[in-house]
Amino acid sequence: MASKQIVLEIKNLGKKYRLGKIGSGTLSHDFQEFLSRFRGKEKASTEIPLTDEQKDFIWALRDIHLSVNKGEVLGIIGRNGAGKSTLLKLLSRVTQPTEGTVRARGRIASLLEVGTGMHPELSGRENIFLNGAILGMSRQEIESRFEEIVDFSGCRTFLDTPIKRYSSGMKVRLGFSVAAFLEPEILIVDEVLAVGDVEFQKKAIDRMRAVSSGGKRTVLFVSHNMASIKTLCSRCVVFDQGRLVFDGHVDEAISRYLGYNQDASSRLITWEKRGHQTEEVFVRRAEIRAENKAINEPFSITDAVNIEIELTNKNPNKTLDCTLQIHSEDGAFLAASSTLFENDTKENFTSGQLSFSCQIPPRFFNQGSYRFSLLIVADRNTTILRLEDLFKVSFVTAARSPGDWMGTTRSYLLPQFIWNKKLM
Repeated sequence: MASKQIVLEIKNLGKKYRLGKIGSGTLSHDFQEFLSRFRGKEKASTEIPLTDEQKDFIWALRDIHLSVNKGEVLGIIGRNGAGKSTLLKLLSRVTQPTEGTVRARGRIASLLEVGTGMHPELSGRENIFLNGAILGMSRQEIESRFEEIVDFSGCRTFLDTPIKRYSSGMKVRLGFSVAAFLEPEILIVDEVLAVGDVEFQKKAIDRMRAVSSGGKRTVLFVSHNMASIKTLCSRCVVFDQGRLVFDGHVDEAISRYLGYNQDASSRLITWEKRGHQTEEVFVRRAEIRAENKAINEPFSITDAVNIEIELTNKNPNKTLDCTLQIHSEDGAFLAASSTLFENDTKENFTSGQLSFSCQIPPRFFNQGSYRFSLLIVADRNTTILRLEDLFKVSFVTAARSPGDWMGTTRSYLLPQFIWNKKLM
């Protein structure tokens, strides 16, 4: 088997910035500052004292080691200020590293900010050729893809209008189209795609998938949209406070970023917290467990899952129902189930203790973490109590025999439908 080809190699990469006001705005004042420092006198215009070296500088990135293979779609996630954008600027050579090296094999195209690389006074047509030239493409290469770029961007009507009159979304559409259709070896896309409309975001993700599907081009994708990361990326890294803290499977990276701990889950989670009540209802207890399994083992995708809820109905004139909502770890609303949908729950319950239970069949959940919320509904039309994130549960894959397919399916749910296979 041929070894994977590394197209991007980062070693010991670091970027340090100085805090405080650097420079006064005029050459003469900056020269006075230099003389003051040379003579050992107090600085004349610096707003923040820069005396302690530990306070003078901040490391936006430190000690980053990373290799990216040809054809990979690498997701990059982390909180604001974690160092993601700094990394992309270093890779795009917008700024120089303080330490370490970056080696890239092939052309890099970057879409970092709205309007990056575009001249506001030039038209959309002229900016296509300008961006292509910046990426190292010949005029003949640009002309051969020109119509595809324009059609994909949806900006044909405004093609001869100066870019300064484009909306933010139009600039993104045109900029992404140039970078994607001129097909550089490495495409870097920041959160800038969030500016575009939903339809274009879908087109852009499909295009990035097509660009990398042949294994010839590499995509680095930064986003706070975990659904996009899960759908598009084959591998993911997590940054935190300028450090690379995780590099591996997409689901595990998202769990790490969102603060989930898959190893901590057991087959039984019990919720008991007094005080969650209204004038009509008091939730006494809720429990989720994997059926017929040891309690100290994690949930598996092959487990049937039982949920039990105990509550007190304090109003004899109210009919109470339970609705269960299931969200993915990245916030996507996956499913809802309720006693409202069952015909045998329309009777009026008298005040007193009530018990609700439901069972989720095996192979409903895929590997990953899920959040369960509970809604108590009165008289089939009014939510009187909502318990967000009642349970947070992580599911692991079942053991597979040698020779079985060992890949993963990047979907939230993994239901087992009824299939028949026979000879015709």
